[in-house]
Amino acid sequence: MLSPTYRVHLAKDQFTFCAAHFITLDGDTCEPLHGHNYRVSVDIEGLPDENQYVVDFIAARDLLAEITGKLDHRVLLPTSHSQIKVDVDEREVVARFGDRRWVFPASDCVLLPVANTTAEMLAQFIGDALLAALAEKANFVPSSLEVAIDECDGQQGICRWPASFKGTP
Repeated sequence: MLSPTYRVHLAKDQFTFCAAHFITLDGDTCEPLHGHNYRVSVDIEGLPDENQYVVDFIAARDLLAEITGKLDHRVLLPTSHSQIKVDVDEREVVARFGDRRWVFPASDCVLLPVANTTAEMLAQFIGDALLAALAEKANFVPSSLEVAIDECDGQQGICRWPASFKGTP
């Protein structure tokens, strides 16, 4: 006999954020700086608790909104890329790739521990942050999590933590 699984799906306008980025392709090509209106959705799987829900919608919604809100109207820069160098001081962030150089006010940037600011890596970053927040603030660890980042009406990058997942990454 099949056993049911339970999942909460969150996809709301408040999980939309507007941000600028650039990515590298084929090792030596770097896109121009450009922006997207990113839309985030998540699927959180787990067993119903004593209240008969997987996770409190309000708690998960507020945590995800807080995470995406920190990315809104910012320049997203990778800090783990082998060829993009990012230097930070209290006033400015300088990013370099080959002979190209960008200078931004530090308050306009979010430095991400990723190798490239692709939709897939943004999904992983958001998912890692959501998993940590759910564990810390909601005392909840899902049995699986999927985060999708839509960057252009139907173009999504997805990161999934499988059902064998046993805690924060």
